[in-house]
Amino acid sequence: MLTLSSAKPVLLREGPEMKEFVDYLDSLKNYEKWGVPRGAGTDSCQGFDLGRMRRLMERFGNPQSKFKAVHIAGTKGKGSTAAFISNILRTEGYSVGCYTSPHIQTIRERILLGRSGDPVPAKILNCLFRRIKQNLDQAMSEENGCLSHFEVFTAIAFILFAEEKVDIAVIEAGLGGARDATNIISPSGLAASVITTVGEEHLAALGGSLETIAVAKSGIIKQGRPLVLGGPFLPHIEHIIRHRAASLDSPVVSASDAGNRCSIRSIGMLDGRPCQSCDIAIKVEKDLELSCDLLDLKLHLLGSHQLQNAATATCVALCLRNLGWRISDKSIRAGLEHTCLLGRSQFLTNEEAGVLGLTGATILLDGAHTKESAKALMNTIRMAYPEARLGFIVAMASDKDHVGFAKEILSGEHVEAVVLTEAVIAGGVTRMTSAECLKDSWIRASEELGVETVHDAELIEDETAPCARDLHDHRTVLATEGCLESCLRTTEKILRRNKGVERGIIVITGSLHIVSSVIARLGGEGYLQ
Repeated sequence: MLTLSSAKPVLLREGPEMKEFVDYLDSLKNYEKWGVPRGAGTDSCQGFDLGRMRRLMERFGNPQSKFKAVHIAGTKGKGSTAAFISNILRTEGYSVGCYTSPHIQTIRERILLGRSGDPVPAKILNCLFRRIKQNLDQAMSEENGCLSHFEVFTAIAFILFAEEKVDIAVIEAGLGGARDATNIISPSGLAASVITTVGEEHLAALGGSLETIAVAKSGIIKQGRPLVLGGPFLPHIEHIIRHRAASLDSPVVSASDAGNRCSIRSIGMLDGRPCQSCDIAIKVEKDLELSCDLLDLKLHLLGSHQLQNAATATCVALCLRNLGWRISDKSIRAGLEHTCLLGRSQFLTNEEAGVLGLTGATILLDGAHTKESAKALMNTIRMAYPEARLGFIVAMASDKDHVGFAKEILSGEHVEAVVLTEAVIAGGVTRMTSAECLKDSWIRASEELGVETVHDAELIEDETAPCARDLHDHRTVLATEGCLESCLRTTEKILRRNKGVERGIIVITGSLHIVSSVIARLGGEGYLQ
């Protein structure tokens, strides 16, 4: 998750010097590539073995005990909230470690170091790997080869944070919370825990219900340490989380409390990119005395969900201030305003669209991959471009709710084209969904919604075909394509059918992996900064 200090993306690539390290990681069990087993994130006999992670960290002197941490769990919003918090702390002058997943272009994005917030340099990562490889091999042998890609990389991140003497680390849980490899932080090392949202993603891995997911995520709450809630949550889900916090004497601060006020004033342009002007007013009187007013805040991350993430990050900053950390309102504002993320509400510039062969086109990248994030994406588009005609390019992992995602997109207005394709997931094809399988899901979603669609590829090529003349009757064209270039051409062709009508917006979504493939196309000479 690459955090940027400006609105201009900075792209990185793996160099040959990373080959030994990357090959080693690729030899390990990778649940991002293969999918997560049923019950893996629950506090049960089927759950991940947190004892294995503790033994690994003991081998390296428990580096997680040598820095303070903010630990973040949640179905959605973890990465954005981590980016907001990290930038607030860096703005104040702290050296910050930030650990998130997945990455867009290089695995080094998962570990951000120091006051600059740059990805860990390849040289530092390689030096550490070579120094500890023998220990890793011994640990792997003692654990019967069961150490996973995520466990090893989490250990490396914590070792780096300790060795670089970061003032504080912002750590995103990978799956759930209770049995996640990051959940080895002791109460004395935890500054605050954060639960952003609770949704239905990874249902099977987290027990099969919203209630079991809430229990799993509540596992990051620690004795006596403050808990910040994002939300909003269903009442009974929030009750589960608050009950866990009460049992551990953890004070709770909620960004969604009635006493707080968050609103979007308007959408405009700043530095050539869309920006939303917002107000965030936090006033907490229960458990902790916290307050902050941020009026006319300019956020590059768009949508009410990102405003909620910014409010959550503000509550975390205020909790830290209450604990004695020096954090000014000015730093909170600047940190929020300077945050943007690759692949989240990312509108390409004209120059970048030109690299893709679509000079002048409006192209939006967003890694939405659940029905909740699809709904947030549609709301964001409608807020920024209420009358825009829309064409979607979609690729998704096999373990996502394809029909639920499709319903949220098709429920929107002016959706003229959906081009379905395939994307490699975490470097493998195990979790990849075929374009034809996706198409079946979108047809089913359209039938359940009563949305009329056209899904004959030959009609798209025939400029005289009925669908070309009938786009004004609100029918959506469904198509499949095998590569990104064909997707872009087909989507552009459909959106340009209505002569004299504005071009529309091409939205590339469904997975961070298809977003990554687009960003990779932009990495040519002259684009790297």
